[in-house]
Amino acid sequence: MYDESDTSRTSQKDVGAVFNAVQILASLAASTKPMGVAAVARASGVSTSTCFNILRTLTRARYVAFHHVEKTYSLGLAIAELAAGLIGTSPTALIRPEMERLAIKHGMLVLLWRITEDDHVILVDRAHSQSAIRVEISVGFRMPAFAGAVGRSIAAAMDLPTAELSRRFKTLRWQSNPGFDTYRSEVVAARDRGWATDNNNLYSGIISVGTVVSDADGIPRFGLSGVCIAGQYQEQAVQSFGQDLLEVARIAGRALYPKPKP
Repeated sequence: MYDESDTSRTSQKDVGAVFNAVQILASLAASTKPMGVAAVARASGVSTSTCFNILRTLTRARYVAFHHVEKTYSLGLAIAELAAGLIGTSPTALIRPEMERLAIKHGMLVLLWRITEDDHVILVDRAHSQSAIRVEISVGFRMPAFAGAVGRSIAAAMDLPTAELSRRFKTLRWQSNPGFDTYRSEVVAARDRGWATDNNNLYSGIISVGTVVSDADGIPRFGLSGVCIAGQYQEQAVQSFGQDLLEVARIAGRALYPKPKP
């Protein structure tokens, strides 16, 4: 029996027509004005003939609107109808399915943190795998915003001067203090790759991987992290989780804080 939660199958393949349609819709959504077939094909990476046929189908279904005079396309009314179901939905509810997917795929505890105005983060949701042995953190747990893997990513997003970063670092408590020079280099690395790790520093025996969900101005609003017991994962697995976590954070940021079109 097919199980949609099973993301470990190596034989799974994207359905080409569906993938192309999604790419086309994403290209139209990213454009500030209606686009012709050739422009849509270039932006989406779909061949012109395939793009034309998919656009015609989407137009008949009202997911795309066709402008007869200019012979151009834009998103249609049916897209708004779909989006209407998300209006008023909390960020937690929107992100949770992706958290659950990551937890099952990687076997980690996945956490969503809200960044507060007083330089702290509060755990607002979590998703875990069915592993018999796992880390447990209660919703409502609060910690300094610059601590741990999420903290390094917050620091990277804020891009503070070295003196200010040092001042904030001195207020943090670690079970194994990494030292400011190491911490700062890890913040720089997080800025480059988009996610950070904490290896036995905040809590001994615990590895965390973290990133941030930023708004349209690049201000971090939420933190996303994965937590596991040290020694359970090889470096390659940590790298893979970090990239997947970053992808979810970027998608969430675009969905929650879309850039206004000029």
